[in-house]
Amino acid sequence: MHVLMVHIRVKPEAIEPFKEAIVENARNSIQEEGVIRFDVFQQTDDPTRFSLVEVYRTPEDHARHRETAHYQKWRDSVAEMMAEPRVGLQYRNVFPADDHWNLK
Repeated sequence: MHVLMVHIRVKPEAIEPFKEAIVENARNSIQEEGVIRFDVFQQTDDPTRFSLVEVYRTPEDHARHRETAHYQKWRDSVAEMMAEPRVGLQYRNVFPADDHWNLK
């Protein structure tokens, strides 16, 4: 599995439009064959901060995700909403074992 955690800070006035855009992207993303999870979280004590937890079968599935029309639409539509560049960190699964995940 290929796990990506993305940390995003948006401008205060962009919170609601950002949420609409990221939910649309997430709904489309979970339809992709190689996407296992695509979770969106908003920080409770600072609503301008969001985290995404993206789980793919392989790094190649993540690369394919970045080529989709819905990802590119999201990326372009939220660019001016960002208060700072987003940070994506890649992880390797440790627990539970890969075979315990609902792998499509």
